[in-house]
Amino acid sequence: MPSSRRDLLKILGIGIATGMATGSAAVPSVQTNSSPIRLDNNESAYGPSEKVVEAVRLAATEANRYPGAGVYELAERIAKSHNVSRGQVILGAGSTEILRMASCAFLGAGKQLVQPSPTFPALEFYARSSGAEVISDPLRRSGYHDLDAMLAHSGASTGLVYICNPNNPTGSITPRADLEKFISLLPSSCCILIDEAYHEYARPSSLYASFVDQPLQDPRIIVTRTFSHAYGLAGLRVGYGIASADVALRMRAFATADDVGTITVRAAIAALDDTASLQEVVKRNTDDHQEFQNSARSRSIKPLDSHGNFVAFDTFNPANMIIQHFRSNNVLIAPVSLAWDTWIRVSLGKREEMRAFWRTWDTLPIDKSAIRH
Repeated sequence: MPSSRRDLLKILGIGIATGMATGSAAVPSVQTNSSPIRLDNNESAYGPSEKVVEAVRLAATEANRYPGAGVYELAERIAKSHNVSRGQVILGAGSTEILRMASCAFLGAGKQLVQPSPTFPALEFYARSSGAEVISDPLRRSGYHDLDAMLAHSGASTGLVYICNPNNPTGSITPRADLEKFISLLPSSCCILIDEAYHEYARPSSLYASFVDQPLQDPRIIVTRTFSHAYGLAGLRVGYGIASADVALRMRAFATADDVGTITVRAAIAALDDTASLQEVVKRNTDDHQEFQNSARSRSIKPLDSHGNFVAFDTFNPANMIIQHFRSNNVLIAPVSLAWDTWIRVSLGKREEMRAFWRTWDTLPIDKSAIRH
């Protein structure tokens, strides 16, 4: 079952093998080896902190053991950090598993998922596989959720409403005040899943506040988080949800047994403890954003205002062609959606990787004057 942005590449008909015939002019490879520059999956460019790497090294000696009490320790640490009870914490193999649990618990034949489009596609795939109807309301071009349209499509059969904030793949934020009003008007019978996978990158402001850190005390709300991005643990697969104890219990019934491993548990606990490294990653991301904006502005490109570790912008040319050109030059980037068919999404990499991105961009066989600021 497809559940990531990689699947959008397949949807657009973009081959996996590097060096497929593209029809676009190739330039000398931007790398001296065959490993591509990966700017397509919103992964951390910097990886886990040294303390987390050391925790993984030590935990590797216990790789033959199930995590046992370590799972409860991790849940307790997460609960304490958010001032909730351990019974409100749902652990999973990445936050995508929490989405699956929510789909199993609240969707199915005769039920509806209401979501924005484009957004992270995993919940839609889970919903469809359960027989639920999916209603996707296009984002506003500002990147905001069209909450009026989503509210109009929410009714008695709506099991889940999905809000990804900051939204993936646009990186945009929908104002907190608008979301609070929207939630207050939704049918009492539906749950609201707020995906905060990129929360750590989004600085608190008058527009943004986490629904975990500033809860509404609404038992319908489920908030998901992940260690994949800012903590650099995408390869270890660990995420969590925060919900009312009753909702958490209902969702936990659909968890995969032993879904969070021994090494993963130790890595996640070490990551939670290493707040200094997290702050440094967030600062680096802010600096990387500014450098990207500077380079984009010099080329008359105007990306959406992103609050993640990635940037989306309109190329005013077929995204498929743009992506193929980059792939032929060993740089992987991603589409935004079929509907936004001239838009691409670029994960922020290290400085040398971003230089390679812009070198490749500058060789694109397109009329750059068509890019409108």
